[in-house]
Amino acid sequence: MKKNLFLISFMAVSIMASAQSYKKVKVDLSLGYAIPTMGGGGTKGGVTFTVEPHYRIMDELALGIRFEGAALAYVNNLGNNSNTSVAVLSSYCATGDYYFGNGGFRPFAGAGLGLFNSASININTQSGSGTQVVPGTSQFGFFPRAGFETGHFRMSAEYNIIDNSGYFSTKIGFFFGGGKK
Repeated sequence: MKKNLFLISFMAVSIMASAQSYKKVKVDLSLGYAIPTMGGGGTKGGVTFTVEPHYRIMDELALGIRFEGAALAYVNNLGNNSNTSVAVLSSYCATGDYYFGNGGFRPFAGAGLGLFNSASININTQSGSGTQVVPGTSQFGFFPRAGFETGHFRMSAEYNIIDNSGYFSTKIGFFFGGGKK
């Protein structure tokens, strides 16, 4: 009985793998704009760069590893005083994306979970406050995301949640591999 169950399972996985119409391996490269959720009012902004290799389990499901760097800043101007903070983050996350179609336009939803490393510099012009360098920390975080692919173009939006802070980002990019067979 165990041999028959193993044989049936092996055949089902083999059929699913050979029936795929998309290439199994792809690598995303994306650049984006980030809005930090930390800090008070004032001007906020940042930039992200992402490299993410994927492996397609099925045409609809891709698993990957995201390597991302983000530089986030906010500035509060209060008359003669200002408070500026710049944070640099890097993340290493396991990801999964589910694709809702097999045509030329493929919307997707996904999520990721992993390690976020951060360090920051705070500059305060109030008398005696000066500059403060906050040493790097590592925390676990996660993110939900949604977007679409068409041709080799990719656009996505994600909300990175790290402890009690995080950032929202929108990205555009392209990918190598992963197209139709």
